[in-house]
Amino acid sequence: MTKQRQLVIGFFTFVIAISVMRCAATVRPTVTPWDAPLAALWERPSNLETRDLFNGPWGAEHSPDPNVEYTYVRPKQGGVNPGVIVNDARGREWHVKQPPHNHEGAEGPVEVVLSRVLSAVGYHQPPVYFLPSFTMRDNSGPHKEPGGRFRLHDGSMKARGDWSWQQNPFVGMRPYQGLLAILMMFNSSDLKNSNNTLYDVKRGGATMQWYVVRDLGTALGETGRLRPKRGDVDLFARSRFITGVERGFVVFDYHGLHQELARDRVTPDDVAWASTLLARLTERQWQDAFRAGGYDADHRARFIGVLRARIARGLQMASDDEHGVE
Repeated sequence: MTKQRQLVIGFFTFVIAISVMRCAATVRPTVTPWDAPLAALWERPSNLETRDLFNGPWGAEHSPDPNVEYTYVRPKQGGVNPGVIVNDARGREWHVKQPPHNHEGAEGPVEVVLSRVLSAVGYHQPPVYFLPSFTMRDNSGPHKEPGGRFRLHDGSMKARGDWSWQQNPFVGMRPYQGLLAILMMFNSSDLKNSNNTLYDVKRGGATMQWYVVRDLGTALGETGRLRPKRGDVDLFARSRFITGVERGFVVFDYHGLHQELARDRVTPDDVAWASTLLARLTERQWQDAFRAGGYDADHRARFIGVLRARIARGLQMASDDEHGVE
């Protein structure tokens, strides 16, 4: 790609980003006869301290096998990172998000870690896993491919489309506010509605709705409007998380799109509520979440250290009233 073409693409990306910022929707709850119950977004994690953060809520039985050959189906559509859709030896369909050719800004490890943590504290997540590499067969025969995030297409989940951060049944509820606080804690910069999926989920003969935040890979680095660096522990550690409280709302060190989700919305008690949940995770669970994303021991320790400091900061924001998870 020529330098001139890169400049043109960069200019139009900037214009689009500015347009999105100017057209930000008002954040308000929807009021309709078919509004979803809170359990569609969040369920109280009564067994939080015993949850498996390596295999995740779907367990090892739904994980991809690193030792089998995968058959190429078609390229993955959408997103910044490349990827493919493949079938495994059992006929299961996997959507694989791979790293860019320069291996910078890989989303897969970050997405799996954040997905594990969100599911542990009660937010619904699809079956996602990480493999560092895999064998794929296509028209040229079998060959080794760079791995990444593997998301299973499971028959019990039917995607109905996107749901809106700005207008949904949960705006103003503590778990919605707490979800935003957790995403701010992880420096999640990609808070766009196209990353949110509404599912019909079949469980025990019944069908329920899940409001799911997907494609969580733009996090654990810096925040920004245009291609922020993700999965960078140095940048992550240098950011401040919270800079203060104004008019009763937390001021986050957040520079991403949709400032309306982070400004004049989340209270100190919301942050304390979310921090109380995260503080219940054990050291083993934190280690397992980052192992699930393929991080080595040094990076695991550094990321977890930053997150523990942020959780402690969040707990300090609790009001004088006793703080529990309701």
